[in-house]
Amino acid sequence: MPGFVTCGPNEALVVSGCCLATPTIVPGGRVFVWPLIQRAQKLTLNTMTLTIESPKVYTQQGVPISVTGIAQVKIQGQNMEMLRSACEQFLGKTTKQIMNIAKETLEGHQRAIMCTMSVEEIYKDRKKFSKQVFEVASSDLINMGITVVSYTIKDINDDQVNVFNILCEFSFKRNSDMPFEFVDMKKNYMH
Repeated sequence: MPGFVTCGPNEALVVSGCCLATPTIVPGGRVFVWPLIQRAQKLTLNTMTLTIESPKVYTQQGVPISVTGIAQVKIQGQNMEMLRSACEQFLGKTTKQIMNIAKETLEGHQRAIMCTMSVEEIYKDRKKFSKQVFEVASSDLINMGITVVSYTIKDINDDQVNVFNILCEFSFKRNSDMPFEFVDMKKNYMH
């Protein structure tokens, strides 16, 4: 008994088996499947939110800090080449497994970028840090069929003493109003 299999706009259908040289991939739609000789599987195209935590990573200056980033990633359904790559990598895996693979990749890149930057750069220029992680991780995840939609830093911290002292030292070198700058930094940084 032949039949049609459908999927929503947030899924891709992959049909494989008899009479198909390569699997048929249909993002959001329907496809004819011969029961018993062909198999239909679904792959999510939903945006996934990942919390990327990098605890106690040593910066360029040897100061350990922790960074928490938030990334939005998704399997690209409009680009057939990327969708085919995603099918090869993730078909048969749960959404949780896909999220874990993307999370591990992003965390590795986040840690690598942290090691190349100073505490001041990470703390004072979050956009630069975010942009570097976004660019490096994007190029790697594209090969898996995943697009990084966005990446932002949620939190930067350590035991507060190291970063506070380094930022104060940095501030003292740059400003002639040391006492006022010190008081302002202490109020802002030391909760």
